[in-house]
Amino acid sequence: MNFEDYIRDIPDFPKPGIIFKDITPLLANPEAFKELIDTMAERVKDLDFDAILVPEARGFLFGSALAYKLGKKLVPVRKPGKLPYDVIEVSYSLEYGEAKIQMHKDALNKGEKVLIVDDVLATGGTIKAIETLVKKLDAEVSGILCLIELSFLNPRDNFNNVKIESILTY
Repeated sequence: MNFEDYIRDIPDFPKPGIIFKDITPLLANPEAFKELIDTMAERVKDLDFDAILVPEARGFLFGSALAYKLGKKLVPVRKPGKLPYDVIEVSYSLEYGEAKIQMHKDALNKGEKVLIVDDVLATGGTIKAIETLVKKLDAEVSGILCLIELSFLNPRDNFNNVKIESILTY
């Protein structure tokens, strides 16, 4: 299946000059979504990991389905004020400004290996921030899995010795 057929370009969103990759047509097609989750599972079948970490909000869509399919622990990474228990936090830069993310301080055990799943790997800022949270808990990132990679932004330059899988590359 050609997943690109289900990705819609939205020019000048969220600001002029940006071409936003809209994944909602893919989510609206049950057959395409199922095939995507199956494809993602196949891409990481040989990777050693215990948990799937997902940033809100679109990472939740793919990571939760993948955690279900693979029988893995799911750990949400959220914006400040969204998690009800004690958290660890990191600040980072986005393509459009600054942000903070949090994770429960007991979300991972020492030595656990994680797969980070998100919709888009752009500059790598969000995923690099998640990697920082993982290291704060003495765990490690085994891999990164995204639906879309914006290779012209060189996100792979931010990661050493981490397997990166992207379903689509632009």
